[in-house]
Amino acid sequence: MIYPLVHFPTTIVFKTVVLLLGALITFFAYRAYSRTGARPLGMLALGFAIVTLGSLLAGVIDVGLGGGRQLALVVESGLTAVGFAVIVYSLYTR
Repeated sequence: MIYPLVHFPTTIVFKTVVLLLGALITFFAYRAYSRTGARPLGMLALGFAIVTLGSLLAGVIDVGLGGGRQLALVVESGLTAVGFAVIVYSLYTR
């Protein structure tokens, strides 16, 4: 069992790292899309943005709003699934 005092800072650190890396990946994918106009790159950027948003919202719900880990997990899992579906679509579209 993880003690509540350990969970809080650890969650914030990991969610911050995920937010920064996800935003960086989204930025680079969008920049590539802007340069080339290739729709798959735009979809790739969108997919990563959705995954990153899911992580951010889960952290806000769990730590910021006190909505509980169960709701945070559902929101994060749902947006991660949608984001990955968009990423898969971007890899198979022309």
